[in-house]
Amino acid sequence: MAALLQVEDLRVSFDSAAGRREVLHGVSFGLESGDALGIVGESGSGKSVSLRSIIRLLPKRAEVSGSVCFDGQEVLSMSSRQLRQYRTGDVAMMFQDPRAHINPVRTIGSFLTELLVLERGVSAKDAESRAVRILGEVGVSSAARRMRQRPSELSGGLLQRVMIAAALLAQPRIILADEISTALDVTTQEEVMAILDEERRQRGLAMVFVTHDLDLAAAVCDRLLVMKDGNVVESLVPGAAMTANDPYTIALMEARSWFESTATQEFPLAVDHG
Repeated sequence: MAALLQVEDLRVSFDSAAGRREVLHGVSFGLESGDALGIVGESGSGKSVSLRSIIRLLPKRAEVSGSVCFDGQEVLSMSSRQLRQYRTGDVAMMFQDPRAHINPVRTIGSFLTELLVLERGVSAKDAESRAVRILGEVGVSSAARRMRQRPSELSGGLLQRVMIAAALLAQPRIILADEISTALDVTTQEEVMAILDEERRQRGLAMVFVTHDLDLAAAVCDRLLVMKDGNVVESLVPGAAMTANDPYTIALMEARSWFESTATQEFPLAVDHG
């Protein structure tokens, strides 16, 4: 059975002062329906560029080659009309900073219902009812009241839950999550990712989750790709026996172990393994 999403030999380059510079070097991976893929690496590794290539959300100056195939259709050659349908119906994108992607003068309700009303032809009343219901499902208390609030009135954790609700309202087949937990404290990170993982599994959605946090990706993903300098250096299956062969991946895992050991010794409450 063909993969829901198949990326083959993806290459992306940009103009720079020194000439055209390639930042992705032949990245390939597949994603089946219902599966979660984590892409892990440090800043500049190419993980976010890989994710944005899936939805063709790169600057116009970017030069892209290779293949991004969704359900048998080539994304890189989609017409404007096809791309709009793809972006509003098949995939949903979640970003690191929700405040940068929600108009600060609009209410949460207008943000959530816009797609349903304008793209799906749902009545305003029905769209509002759906939005209130799904806000409750993702852990937003007093959902009807939140619909009347503006982004500045909500915490970062609540806004990220709003973004999860917006993604689910679109009824996509794939969720693309780009560093969505980075700006949150550790406790809120875990809560938000647990909600997203549970809702994704219940709906049978596929997910590509980009993060620098190896442990977090391993907790919510079925498979991990480790990236460095625009290359996929290793593919891992999370679990108690997760092992690495590439020196870069081994260094990431050793750095994690060193940090946890140091935190336990110096700050006994900082790491909870219970």
